[in-house]
Amino acid sequence: MDFTPSDEQSAAQGLAARIFGDLSTHERLTAAGTGTDAELWKELCAAGLPAAVEDVGLLGLVLILEEQGRTTAQVPLAATCVYGLLAVAAHGTAEQRERLLPGLRDGTAVATGAFPARGGVHIAEDGALYGAVPWVPWLRDATHVLVADAERGLWIVRTGEPDVTAVPVETTAPWSAGRLVLDGVRGERLGNGQPGAYADVLATARTAFAGLQAGVCAGSLARAVHHTVTREQFGRPLSTNQGVLLRAADAHMDTEAIRVTAYEAAWRHDEQRACAAQALTAAWWASEAGKRVVHAGQHLHGGTGADLDHPVHRHFLWGRQLDAYLGCGGEVLEELGLLLAHSSQEGSS
Repeated sequence: MDFTPSDEQSAAQGLAARIFGDLSTHERLTAAGTGTDAELWKELCAAGLPAAVEDVGLLGLVLILEEQGRTTAQVPLAATCVYGLLAVAAHGTAEQRERLLPGLRDGTAVATGAFPARGGVHIAEDGALYGAVPWVPWLRDATHVLVADAERGLWIVRTGEPDVTAVPVETTAPWSAGRLVLDGVRGERLGNGQPGAYADVLATARTAFAGLQAGVCAGSLARAVHHTVTREQFGRPLSTNQGVLLRAADAHMDTEAIRVTAYEAAWRHDEQRACAAQALTAAWWASEAGKRVVHAGQHLHGGTGADLDHPVHRHFLWGRQLDAYLGCGGEVLEELGLLLAHSSQEGSS
């Protein structure tokens, strides 16, 4: 395994760090409220970052999303790349790639996904889609929704269709979410219904959002370190207290565990190796370790951490949202156990 970024991946990460660092400020995030920063999204698309994901692969996307997570920038980057660009590029027909990818590259189209499949949507015999999904991230911004049916494939639904309703929903993190209601809309099948497409997109999503969580945790920890180094108690910095040092060290190790497992899953995916177990492992670390880190970030701020307007609280909200998205730790661990048991049985037969 070699997680060393290529020149293209490093350049994309550096560009993302500069744009997010310059534009995703506390003042702009406060002004955006629970919505998307439309100007930041335009800047990212003008710089070609979403389009670059096709070239830098999933590992490159993880690196970019780390930079987004550090600043908790409110843009639908992960959703558009995972459920739009990468899904269409990997599983769409030649005609779908030619028709859909240009808009997803330049940001005029925004994608999201009704993932994972939990039985909320069913497909009638005539191909019409019915049902509801309680909340879908970035649905209020989306032009296209990738609807998942684990047995019958993936379907692209346009949010502007008359049989599609998006009801605004406020989630823990400000992800412009909405409740998706489908009342007989005829979706467009992604690709030719290849087996394994749903599992691949779900593994890709889990890996990408684990990378986002790594950035959220790194940003939370960086703020905590700055606070404890500059804040004094009884004439010395808080960072000199052993309890503070140990809590920060644990948070650092947890953050590194999220990062390296996301890197491994992404690298294996890009190398076209089996990565289902690695994606689940990254998702488990993102859930279990992620919530520990963002809690530690708040606690290390002391009373300041209880201020809902403090920047560290935004990391806490994102960390808790990512903890449960695509499956909480217990659900993911059960799925991983079943996968490993199945693989063991196949190997012994």
